[in-house]
Amino acid sequence: MQITDFEVKQADGSALDLSAHKGKVLLIVNTASKCGFTPQYEGLENLYQEYADRGLEILAFPCNQFGNQEPGDADEIKNFCSLNYDVSFPLMAKIEVNGADADPLWKHLKSEKSGLLGSRIKWNFTKFLVDRDGNVVARHGPAVKPEQLKSEIEALL
Repeated sequence: MQITDFEVKQADGSALDLSAHKGKVLLIVNTASKCGFTPQYEGLENLYQEYADRGLEILAFPCNQFGNQEPGDADEIKNFCSLNYDVSFPLMAKIEVNGADADPLWKHLKSEKSGLLGSRIKWNFTKFLVDRDGNVVARHGPAVKPEQLKSEIEALL
């Protein structure tokens, strides 16, 4: 399966067929508003501003599985991201990334690229980089800042 074979829910509850992003480089991130890594929203937005016109799409998936650091509903999350970080990339519906109820896309991402804890997501702001053909090419832990991904992104663009 390719990333473009999946359908996800957007923050407003509507479906997004990822085939709409065929031919784009994707950076897929699980996010949270009350996390020590939350300031990475700024770095993600900077990447988006710099590379969106060259084919980068960032998809943020809010997740409340780590320390209850994303307790808000979709509107609260969107308002927080907009007011605090001027986020313009798409925010998806809140999901689970680990366990029996993990989102199918995230199950696929984890099966393609394991991390330090095997396939399990360790914490908020784990990042997956997907090439233009829909292949998962890299996984980065939360401590890797978005700006550290520039050379990888540029190579894929």
